[in-house]
Amino acid sequence: MQNLLFYLGFATLMAHELDAMTQAEWRLLFVLRRLPEATAETAFVLVHIPLVAGLLWLTNHEAPGVKHWSRIAIAAFLAIHAGLHKRLDHHPLYSFDSALSMGLIYGGGVLGLLYLGAVFVSRSRQSVPAQNEV
Repeated sequence: MQNLLFYLGFATLMAHELDAMTQAEWRLLFVLRRLPEATAETAFVLVHIPLVAGLLWLTNHEAPGVKHWSRIAIAAFLAIHAGLHKRLDHHPLYSFDSALSMGLIYGGGVLGLLYLGAVFVSRSRQSVPAQNEV
């Protein structure tokens, strides 16, 4: 179940990034909004290549600790990301107001929280000794 929650959350983030292209999200980002439009758009797309490759590598790493903590970080980011979008929703250049956009942003946030909850429950069950061990 944890894997499914993580993959669904990650997929909503990737789908949101596709949606972000249609919404010109680079106009809201501190560094990119200062660049000429065509340069910012290109940079926004190209930066996602190493970013997504790195995230895929980390979240599927052969070292269990790297895999575990990178997935926790992504899940936490999904929740924080939803909060950032909520904070920006009155910005004049903010256009993520369709059902699709909001579903991807806030759905990803919920999936991130569900994943974190599942990890917490799983860890707490592992740390409680079984009845026959007491």
